[in-house]
Amino acid sequence: MALSFDSKLKDLVKDPEAKAIIQSYWPDVDLDAPTIKIAYGMTLRKCCSFPQIEIGDEAIAKLEEEINALGH
Repeated sequence: MALSFDSKLKDLVKDPEAKAIIQSYWPDVDLDAPTIKIAYGMTLRKCCSFPQIEIGDEAIAKLEEEINALGH
């Protein structure tokens, strides 16, 4: 199954390339922290919709583009 912006966070974090991309947009978020693992069942799109992420629409669009471009 190809990874995309609509993939579950847990699947994206398992992929080193995808994890690095996400981390570049969320530098202050520990993607392996227990508090984040609660969101592993959500899609990346859903996670980006939470105000706590503090990521703007332009950054979300770029993140979506980069994740979708992975092609795996």
